[in-house]
Amino acid sequence: MLIFVATKTDAKVVKHWQSFKKINKMKTIILSSVMTLTISTAVFSQPHHHKNEAKDSTKTTANHYMHQSSTEALIKRFESPERDAYQQPEKVLKHLGNLKGIKVMDIGAGSGYFSVKLAEKGAKVIAADVSDEFQMALKKRMEENNLKNIELRKIPYDSPALADGEVDKVLVVNTYHHIENRSDYFAKVKKGIKPNGELVIIDFFKTDIPLGPPTDHKVSMDEVINELKKSGYTNFEVNVDLLPYQYIIKAR
Repeated sequence: MLIFVATKTDAKVVKHWQSFKKINKMKTIILSSVMTLTISTAVFSQPHHHKNEAKDSTKTTANHYMHQSSTEALIKRFESPERDAYQQPEKVLKHLGNLKGIKVMDIGAGSGYFSVKLAEKGAKVIAADVSDEFQMALKKRMEENNLKNIELRKIPYDSPALADGEVDKVLVVNTYHHIENRSDYFAKVKKGIKPNGELVIIDFFKTDIPLGPPTDHKVSMDEVINELKKSGYTNFEVNVDLLPYQYIIKAR
C-alpha cells in the first residue's frame, strides 16, 4: 500500500504527483483513519467551467459568484463540449465502478449533466438540487427525452434530505465548495449512505488554474478530508491523476 504525502498547496500536490507518477504508475492513494495525508493548503449546482476572471472575489461567496449568470447561461455552460473536455465524464463513470442497479444521489445535480449519464449506466438516480429553476429544467429534459431512472428531489440548503441508508453512493461534483457548515451537512449525508456505500467528491484543485471558481472559493483536498473526518468518515481514497483540473475523493 502506498501513501502519497504532499505539503503546503494543491499546486505542489499536482507538481509532486506528476514527478512521482513517472516513477510509479499507481494512480490512487488509499488513506484510512490511521494514515495521514498532509496537504496544506447559496445554491449548489454542478458549476464552473468559466475562466478564473474574477481575481478579487473576497467579498463574494461561491454561490453569489456562480449566479451572476442566468440559469439558462449556466445550463449552456454545464452541458457544453468545453466541459466535456475537462470533466471527462466517461473516465469518471468508469472510476465510480459498476453502477447497474445501485441507487445514487447526485447532490448539486443542476442541469443533470451527471444524473443523466449515471441513469444511462443503469443507476437509480436521485437528482438533488436546491434550485427550483434547475429542477424544472431537468424535469423538462427528462420528459422531452423520455429519461428513466431519475427522481427529482428539491433539497434544503442544510440537508441532503436522505432517509437513513437510502442510497449506495452520493456524488458531489463541483459543488462541495458551495455548501456551508459542511461537517454537519456531510454527517447527514453519511447517515443516508448504506454501510458499504461511499461518498464521492470531485472538485477543483485549490490553485491558479484556468477553470473553476476563483482560488479563494475553492476547497483544498486536505480541507475536504479534515472536514469529512469531523463528519465521521474514516477511510479515504484520493485520485489526483484522472482529471486535469480536479481531484476525486472517495470517503467511507
